[in-house]
Amino acid sequence: MARDQGQRSVVSDPSELLVLVDEDDNEIGLLDKAACHAGTGRLHRAISVFLMNSDAEVLIQQRHASKPLWPGFWSNACCSHPRPGETTAASAHRRVREELGLEVELTYAYKFEYRAQYHAVSAEHEMCSVFYGIAHEDPVINTTEIALWKWISPSDCDRELTQNRQRFTPWFQLEWLRLHNELRLI
Repeated sequence: MARDQGQRSVVSDPSELLVLVDEDDNEIGLLDKAACHAGTGRLHRAISVFLMNSDAEVLIQQRHASKPLWPGFWSNACCSHPRPGETTAASAHRRVREELGLEVELTYAYKFEYRAQYHAVSAEHEMCSVFYGIAHEDPVINTTEIALWKWISPSDCDRELTQNRQRFTPWFQLEWLRLHNELRLI
């Protein structure tokens, strides 16, 4: 497990515009990030990335304490939102660079809609495109986004999720089940 290795540039802002979509992922407008996550959330486009290393371990990260949603929770390598006019694939590559300092070939896995309430005042409601890839080196984390990171075997990840489900983000739990147990991509 590593801590505080890398850059400190802020790459996420509550005023940045997110792409609102309908249930078919058609763009219907733009709204700032804070408003998208307020209350029960507004459906918006998102990306989620899973990375493995050459030992078939999965990279998980603990979200920084300053994150407004699920601070301190463990999650997959990185998650974010495409900018207006940016494809989900371009967004995934950008965020891997910004959060993890890595250049990785990514493969699209699937897309799904989910909603997760965080306390009474905020939520995720996302149309999330999930990607995966192989990292050939350890990340150099952005410490404004990530508190800790570690490589973990799939069997240890299964065990952690069974024993400590409440320590993981809801999207990670959903995506892990699909990628690992159903699709067997990880």
